[in-house]
Amino acid sequence: MFHVMFSLPCLYVIVRFILPMPWKLQARIAVALLLVLASQYHLYSRFSSGSVFSPEFPRTVVMLFNWAFGSILLIAVGQIIVDLITLVTMLVRRKKLTIPANLRYGFGIAALLLAALGVNQAIRVPPVKDIEITINNLPPQFDGYKILQLTDLHISRLFDEPWTRAVVKDSNNLGVDLIVVTGDLIDGSIRDRTRDIDALRDLHAPDGVYVIPGNHEYFFDNAAWMQHFVSLGMIPLANSHTLIKRNGAQIVLAGVTDVTAPKTGFPAPDLKQALQGAPKDTPIILLDHQPRNAEFSASQGVAVQLSGHTHGGMILGLERVIALANEGFVSGFYDVDGMQLYVNNGTALWPGFALRLGIPSELTRITLRTAKQQAQ
Repeated sequence: MFHVMFSLPCLYVIVRFILPMPWKLQARIAVALLLVLASQYHLYSRFSSGSVFSPEFPRTVVMLFNWAFGSILLIAVGQIIVDLITLVTMLVRRKKLTIPANLRYGFGIAALLLAALGVNQAIRVPPVKDIEITINNLPPQFDGYKILQLTDLHISRLFDEPWTRAVVKDSNNLGVDLIVVTGDLIDGSIRDRTRDIDALRDLHAPDGVYVIPGNHEYFFDNAAWMQHFVSLGMIPLANSHTLIKRNGAQIVLAGVTDVTAPKTGFPAPDLKQALQGAPKDTPIILLDHQPRNAEFSASQGVAVQLSGHTHGGMILGLERVIALANEGFVSGFYDVDGMQLYVNNGTALWPGFALRLGIPSELTRITLRTAKQQAQ
């Protein structure tokens, strides 16, 4: 599926962008072959590790593949726009038009530069994003309580040991009370990722570091990975909850498995099980990797749901498409029947398509606030 889907933009670029160029035939054939080779990045990833989700190449090579693939995609988009405008103009004027080569050169160069910028934005250590969440029944003892949400780290050959160490260093300097990691920590097997992920051992907060699985954990032996996360000092919440206490007050922190879990023989997300035994009239903060079940979460009395998975859409315009596959939720805050849903843009993203344009990654520092009417 991946190979067919990602080959289509390449074929379009060859037919509509490369072949009409005023170059020698040999040059057009050579460039077309280069594009075909670049478009098969995901096939090479499968050869390197057995999975399209784990490209086991040197980091520079992964970056170059993402730049080349991003360039192909952006050129295809540019060519489609030009073709549509040309077609409409021809229909209006009833006259055949030829697209000038200089126009192709223009948007082709722009695509190459934008793809380079997109890769650079994707692989950087994210900046801090501060948000506040006001909860109606939040105990005053938790007013000002700080949570760091990390999500979609996709630790891999692209987001490797130095990158992970830098994220951990910045995270530890944020002065938060609690750290939650809402899935998709890795891309690869434990054997391939041991060194890259080991830096998470140094991640710490006074009230602990909690983790839930994302869909990518189930691609690479979820049971083994969850045990490995425990060995790194993280506390898993898989259809379970814990109580976070402060000065005699408490809140519920719950976590569920990913909706894709049953496909690999693991338990489906079960919020009712996760909340079983939780004290009543206590604010519930839910960790759920994907935001699509937010309406059900709201019906179960959850005050706040923290999710990821969408990467915020990655590219302006593309977020509208990604929202369609996630019940309309893609980035930022949503009011879902009185529950506050926050969909994080992600700390990183899948190394198979590492491009960000206009939608930045984030280290998300959340400050909880007690509702003013309650505080008075």
